[in-house]
Amino acid sequence: MKTFLDYSIQNIKFGDKSYPKNLSKIKKPPKEIFYRGELSNNILEKTIAIVGTRQVTNYGKQAIDEFVSAFVSQGVTTISGFMYGVDTEVHNKTLEYGGRTISIFGNGLDYVYPPENDKLYLKILENKGIVMSEYEKDMKPQLWTYPARNRIVSALSTIGVLVIEADIDSGSMITAKIAYEQKKNVWAIPGQITSKSSNGTNYLIKKGLAKMATSPADIVSLSKQTEEKIQLKLDGLEAEVYAIIENENLSIDEISMKLGKDIVEISATLTMMAIKGIVNEIGGKYFISKV
Repeated sequence: MKTFLDYSIQNIKFGDKSYPKNLSKIKKPPKEIFYRGELSNNILEKTIAIVGTRQVTNYGKQAIDEFVSAFVSQGVTTISGFMYGVDTEVHNKTLEYGGRTISIFGNGLDYVYPPENDKLYLKILENKGIVMSEYEKDMKPQLWTYPARNRIVSALSTIGVLVIEADIDSGSMITAKIAYEQKKNVWAIPGQITSKSSNGTNYLIKKGLAKMATSPADIVSLSKQTEEKIQLKLDGLEAEVYAIIENENLSIDEISMKLGKDIVEISATLTMMAIKGIVNEIGGKYFISKV
């Protein structure tokens, strides 16, 4: 059975012709980078770093789905940090939509952390992505390696850095600060003022440290097909369901209660709407597909 270990580790030293240009421009560029996968100018040409909390909410997952699907449709490579939460979701969604993704490790490339991401590691490589680190292959993660890694995440982004969800005291806020210092574009997705996961993103927007992003079109120019909403012809119960979940994610039980309809009928309607690509579901809550 094939594993990520079947892919050889390659290295590039600072000063080599193939050393990524954006990485060479930052303060304290890595003296050497190690990577598995296909490192080419093509994959580094159009990139966006996406970072966020390890405790990603359903709202965050919905945002990742919407933004990543649009980025992939425009040939944008995503960059993230392979950790729990937003990082893992970004890598997985990019691959799901047929895109390429780059993962920057805070440890050596022969050490998988978190360990449950071993299948994701292989999947990234199988889909012409890259896993990269500045550390020797057997280096285990340390508290200081993650903040150091964040400068690479930001540096490799040509479009900028998008913060999905983040608390005030988080690694994502460190990445946003580094990106700001590197004169990168920084965007943040606003969230509920009562949500701890949105404290950081709301703060970045409020203080003018990040531009507010409520649509992928705020960041990249979308094709007409992607940007325009599909003209929907909804009749009967589909129209009723659409109307009440357009502004609020709801479960089947909640939809049934609000509409006063049989739960079996609601379930069948939602299934058909999902098949048509009108709605999606995460964590038992249904919402309108944006892209």
